[in-house]
Parts: sequence; C-alpha cells; structure tokens
Amino acid sequence: MAITDAHGLPISVCITSASPHEVTLVEQTVDASFFADAPGRLIGDKAYDSDPLDERLLKERNIELIAPHKVNRVKPATQDGRPLRRYRRRWRIERFFAWLHNFRRIVTRYDYYSLNYLGFVQLGCLVILLRQF
Repeated sequence: MAITDAHGLPISVCITSASPHEVTLVEQTVDASFFADAPGRLIGDKAYDSDPLDERLLKERNIELIAPHKVNRVKPATQDGRPLRRYRRRWRIERFFAWLHNFRRIVTRYDYYSLNYLGFVQLGCLVILLRQF
C-alpha cells in the first residue's frame, strides 16, 4: 500500500500480507507516513467504497475519501460528480508503482523478513524522490 502526493511522489508506504482487504489497511498506511501532516484527501479505486471507512477517516483524521461507488452498491450514493473529478488524477499513483517496479528486488520479494523488504521499498522511494529533485 502506498500514498503519494499530487505529483506522484511517495508520502507513505506500508507492506502487509496480500490476504487482508485494502479497506482495512488504509489507516495503517496513513499512520506510516513519512511526514507529520496527513493528506487532506485520499483518492482510491472502487475497492475503497466503504461508508464506515469514509466516516472514520473524516471524523478521526479529517481526511476526505474520494472513491467511485461500486456497481452493486445497495445504499444511496454519497458522492456526486464534483469530488470524483479528482479521481481522474489517480494515474499518478499508478505511475509511482511503475517507477517502483523498476527495481527488480522490490517486484519479486526475495527477502525472508518483512522488515528487510520494507527497507528496500523505502530505499526505492528515496531513489524516486531524489530523481525528481
């Protein structure tokens, strides 16, 4: 899981098992931020369409969650088209993952210990940041 800024530069990176759903990992990723301030908005894909998560982030952390609704959503829509215009900029997080996949050691996890792997992911984020400046 990763959070980037508006330019696609990493703000937060978190690694976990592949089995838990992404909605349960959002708050853990926000806590693992490289900076003291949390972002004002989070843009996610349809997997982040969760009303309890949206309420928790807004109440506890003052973070607006922008995610399109799932097709099979039963409850009424909570977002109109205005915030969803920002969803078009989601390609920047995908670009960050493309940059991160330039490092073969990160694409295929060779490390037995998760802390070693996290260290290499953070090192890759550092290289990405240094390339941009």
